[in-house]
Amino acid sequence: MKDLMPTFKPMSLAVLAALLAAPAALLATPAADAVPQAKPTQIGVASFNMAWAGSQQDFDRQNAVCKTVSWCDTRPRRQPGTGVITEEATRVARQCVADTERLAGGPAGAATMAPCNAYQGRGAPVALTSADYAAKLAGLQATIARLIETDGVRVIAFQEVRSSEVVKQVLGRHAARFGVCDAPHEGFQTVAFAWDRSLGNEARCSVDSGLAVVDNPADPEARKVRPGLALELKVAGRPISFLNVHLKSGCANIKPHPIYQARLLDDQAPACQVLNRQVAPLERWIDGMAQRSPDFVLLGDFNRRIDEEAAANIPSAQVRADGSDPAGVPAQDKDGRVATRYLWQELNDGNPTLQQVPLTGVEAGCKGFSGLDHIVLSGPLAARQPANLGSRKTAVVQAPDQRIETSDHCPRSVTLTF
Repeated sequence: MKDLMPTFKPMSLAVLAALLAAPAALLATPAADAVPQAKPTQIGVASFNMAWAGSQQDFDRQNAVCKTVSWCDTRPRRQPGTGVITEEATRVARQCVADTERLAGGPAGAATMAPCNAYQGRGAPVALTSADYAAKLAGLQATIARLIETDGVRVIAFQEVRSSEVVKQVLGRHAARFGVCDAPHEGFQTVAFAWDRSLGNEARCSVDSGLAVVDNPADPEARKVRPGLALELKVAGRPISFLNVHLKSGCANIKPHPIYQARLLDDQAPACQVLNRQVAPLERWIDGMAQRSPDFVLLGDFNRRIDEEAAANIPSAQVRADGSDPAGVPAQDKDGRVATRYLWQELNDGNPTLQQVPLTGVEAGCKGFSGLDHIVLSGPLAARQPANLGSRKTAVVQAPDQRIETSDHCPRSVTLTF
């Protein structure tokens, strides 16, 4: 009988090694780079004060009135190099207000028109033309195109704009790509948003009328300051909210300036009293949003050096005049004023936490106001951003011979990661 047992041949060391390695290879998990990783979503977010941006028709109406009153200034001018306003300057400004209102059809008509000196700068008034204003609009359009095409900006908060129609115009060739909303307001200036429609169809805008406090509660004819405007989106499946603000001007800094006095929010200056009354509604929005959604952005023209306030490291016991904890709900008087002295410390009270996006880059040629435009993130949103997150300012586009400047603010933007 033949031997039925198989004949074994010696196995080479190479084959043996391959067999021993095979089970481990079969059991091993795929390499990390073999599993597709979802790329983080990045969107550019910008804030841009467009300096009394209206339509061409808005300008032509304003100019027809202002030619008659020699483009006078409705706000009293300070003495050059000082913060002093003389009685004569006050009288001249009051006369300008009266003349402008008469020609514009009354106070309500004048409120929907840019002041006569809005496009004049601080020099002697000059006769401006429709072509001069068209150049300003062209500069705004070119500036916004750069934000979208170069900086990847997909959400823009606008201040000092007349309406959504003006925003659509300055979006130019990108107008069809962006959704737009504004906050209806009785005055010329309001706030608006534009957002890239590719971010989704669930965008929702809502007006925060609480910020539109009256200039003088004792005057039934007093005008209201600008409202806030909220935009809610979903980015990478996460809800995120933005609040666009343009707070009361004239109470900007806590450090003395050659022209502007250092002022706290309990200062008796009328501008500080108005800004003070915007604190409570602003804090209500922040606290309410923190409960609804952890991710939110507060941005716009704060008209306050909150970066200066943050750097001052004010102890919590000194934030409010009554010594109460800024983490608590501030008590309001009958006109809505609160006891706080500092805007940033009152808002960033730890409940919730907020983080300013530092300014880390300013493009050459960027002039105009500094320290007033800010971008603030909620704590949870800030925690998911790169450690070196910073914002930048982009210079506005302006022709060499342009007689109406494109804007006295440079747009400020940041790239957020989701």
